[in-house]
Amino acid sequence: MERRINDVLIHYVEHGVGMPLIALHGAGVDHREIEAAIEAVVPGPGFQRIYPDLPGMGHSTTEDLGCNDDVVALLADFIDRLEAGPVMLLGHSYGAYLARGVAAQRPDIVRALALLCPGAERSQNVPDHRVIYQDDDAYDELEPEQRQGFDEYFVVRTPATARRYRSHVVPGTTLVDAKGLGRIFAEWTVDVGSGTFTGPTLIAAGRSDAIVGYTDAMDLLERYPHASLAVVEGAGHALMHERPELLAALLGDWLDRARPDEK
Repeated sequence: MERRINDVLIHYVEHGVGMPLIALHGAGVDHREIEAAIEAVVPGPGFQRIYPDLPGMGHSTTEDLGCNDDVVALLADFIDRLEAGPVMLLGHSYGAYLARGVAAQRPDIVRALALLCPGAERSQNVPDHRVIYQDDDAYDELEPEQRQGFDEYFVVRTPATARRYRSHVVPGTTLVDAKGLGRIFAEWTVDVGSGTFTGPTLIAAGRSDAIVGYTDAMDLLERYPHASLAVVEGAGHALMHERPELLAALLGDWLDRARPDEK
């Protein structure tokens, strides 16, 4: 599906009906990564899951977008045009940074917020990259040219995580508009405000995340007074692939807290 907003083409897919849940992927991939992760664990019916390609990735364009705050404004317009009322907003890594911006600048359109391995203006106290677990046959699922990217992203290396990487991460890496994305990323900082977001919130970080770390996620608690925080042992930046069963439980609690009849 596609929507054109201020000359920017937004490509997205959706599944199901019910309360809208919009999930934003990280940098350098497209919607297929977070779609695979969330569809595998979202509990039962009752949610309309919407997965956009962020500008400059997948089949979404950048046009005259010049900074990440432009992307935040675009996402807010996208949500407005869905005409579905306040949405549940979930983001991974870069997508979580954008989600924080949307919740800060347009709290009226965000019912609940989930931040998975959240990126920020800058990452501090990032641990060294180290392997948590590796099966001898993990690389059997990959082409030789895919192994370096897998190693850089995953700290749990099994045939299952290798298949996730091959099938749902790698395809999006070939569809990046490097020039358009470079222009946006040159003005990286997102206006996340100085106040609090009071909706139901989930913050989850991998203890072995060598890309954004986990201490910055812990520091977000004061900004989100109704947040549950999980720092997950045995997972890195690919937390949603490496610990899917735990992610299912965390998301299940978050979804329950966000249902109108749970208020």
